[in-house]
Amino acid sequence: MNMEISRMAHSLNEWLWQHEFWLPPGITWEDMKESEDTHYPKPRDLLLSIPFALILVVIRCIFERAIALPLSAKLGVKDKLRPKAQPISILETFYTVNCKNPKEGELISLAKQCDLPVRKVERWFRRRRNTDRPSLSKKFCEACWRFTFYIVSFFTGLAVLYNKPWLWDHRECWTGYPQQPLQPSLFWYYMLELSFYCSLVFTLPFDVKRKDFKEQIVHHAATIFLISFSYCANYIRIGTLVMVIHDASDCFLEPTKIFNYMKWKKTCDSLFMIFSAVFLISRLVVFPYTVLYNTYYYSMEIFQPFFGYYFVNALLITLQLLHIFWSCLIIHMVYKFMLQGTMEKDMRSETEESDVDEERENMMEKEKNGIARFSNVTSSNYIQRNGSEPLNNRAHLTNGHVKER
Repeated sequence: MNMEISRMAHSLNEWLWQHEFWLPPGITWEDMKESEDTHYPKPRDLLLSIPFALILVVIRCIFERAIALPLSAKLGVKDKLRPKAQPISILETFYTVNCKNPKEGELISLAKQCDLPVRKVERWFRRRRNTDRPSLSKKFCEACWRFTFYIVSFFTGLAVLYNKPWLWDHRECWTGYPQQPLQPSLFWYYMLELSFYCSLVFTLPFDVKRKDFKEQIVHHAATIFLISFSYCANYIRIGTLVMVIHDASDCFLEPTKIFNYMKWKKTCDSLFMIFSAVFLISRLVVFPYTVLYNTYYYSMEIFQPFFGYYFVNALLITLQLLHIFWSCLIIHMVYKFMLQGTMEKDMRSETEESDVDEERENMMEKEKNGIARFSNVTSSNYIQRNGSEPLNNRAHLTNGHVKER
């Protein structure tokens, strides 16, 4: 049995690493042999990203607790006090097993089981959902960590690439391909980026979830596959361009969030407009020309299309589709900003909706209570004027004013 499994694993390994998949026509793995002075990317190098990713997770936890969280308190970022849902076993079971947002029929059925009004059951689910939503300080800490990394990563990329010919002449990405030696600076830059995105996958269950959660998963998966495949197929030059272009706009996104959590509206609005401009230009103009056109057209001046050519272009197009999706959201927010003069809250966030409903319901209850109290006061005045029973000389109204008799 073990021999059979070993034989199958060996056959799969041989099939997976056929040179036709990874290298252009006419090039084999024999042509990629290393010497003392020449080193090429090896797939096993990517395994280093796993322990590096775990190290980044540990560094993040320390950073958020020791730096970001105390900083949020000093900058006045306060968590909103949300009322907790009362412990009701029937509702809690439905919430954890079935769904978090029951429909009208389910609310009526649960209200009958608990012998409670439907509005109270609806309020219970709203408060229960609120307890699962991340606090403002958690969002602040996450944004601080990502901002710190993107700044480090972006300037690391610039430091690595500023003297590389393919940054200025994109045809240089294919000069000598695939026999392009791996430089140590490029190797560590790749490890830094790949480890970070792997760490984001590890922390996905604990990070702030927004409406584009599924798109974020697709983005992380496409990015990891793209970085890994580009490394194995020695598309490192084009890969470095992809990474530095992405980090350019992310450097402005995270501080926009930070100032939004701090309630610095003018600074937040200004950074949002800068971020929008950088994102739209870098993702819809620079990325298609520098990367997509480069890999699709310039590469065919050097070699004929093969499996790796089609696969890397498919991953890049997947990224570009996500760029278009997020660009539509950003353009919509910019349009709202131009009309209203202030930035709309993050469209991807689900936190605000229930909070508004809770506040609206509380306001309605206060209004009803106020009307009831006012009705009682006016009724007492009517009784006093008709001499039915003695009252005090003053009647206190709900707005705090006093009416003289």
